[in-house]
Amino acid sequence: MIRHHPDKNMLLEYTVGSLPEGPNLIVAAHVQMCTECRAQYHTMNTLGGSILENCTEQSLKENAFEQLMGRIDQSPAPKGNTAADRPKISEPLLNDAPPVVHKLLAKNPPIKWKSITPALKMCRLSTGQDKYEVSFHRLSCGGKVAEHDHRGAELTLVLYGRFSDSNGVYGRGDFLLREPGEVHRPTVTEDQECLCFSAVQAPVALTGVNGWLLNRLIPFHPG
Repeated sequence: MIRHHPDKNMLLEYTVGSLPEGPNLIVAAHVQMCTECRAQYHTMNTLGGSILENCTEQSLKENAFEQLMGRIDQSPAPKGNTAADRPKISEPLLNDAPPVVHKLLAKNPPIKWKSITPALKMCRLSTGQDKYEVSFHRLSCGGKVAEHDHRGAELTLVLYGRFSDSNGVYGRGDFLLREPGEVHRPTVTEDQECLCFSAVQAPVALTGVNGWLLNRLIPFHPG
């Protein structure tokens, strides 16, 4: 059961298309996994459509429709719409990932995990934007992430497994938003590993005695 969701303001931003690309990917994946948020999304879309129907019509430039259709005709044909076209996923934990994740995987090279700590592996993803680092984080059974603060917003969606911090327990489909000043230390349950999909606005800041030194070594690659 999904217990943690984006707030209504963020869901509204997602519905109207005003979220930056990085956060938009995380919220989209959550909506595709969560029946409750998907229902709210459809309600907001319906309300927005009703408002548009009652708006005063605006005049368009001559041949605006023809120009739009011309741009559509010149766009490359979408790929991956059939089972034969979809790339094979090298990571079994992602087989049940939501459609938006599969579309992102189709645009990226095969997954290659980079070890960050003995308990944490990471795979950065290319998303065509330069504000957020979007990536998968894979944590081993019982693994603990070093306690850290946040220099920017961090949005996380659990795709597989469970982890906990001082604020609660998070399982498949749960959404988390951490803002600067929020310190936590995720710990994975002992029975299975955990896979998360995240977008971060800035590198995390490790706390503790050696944090000031290690923080200088933490890479950050938005894109």
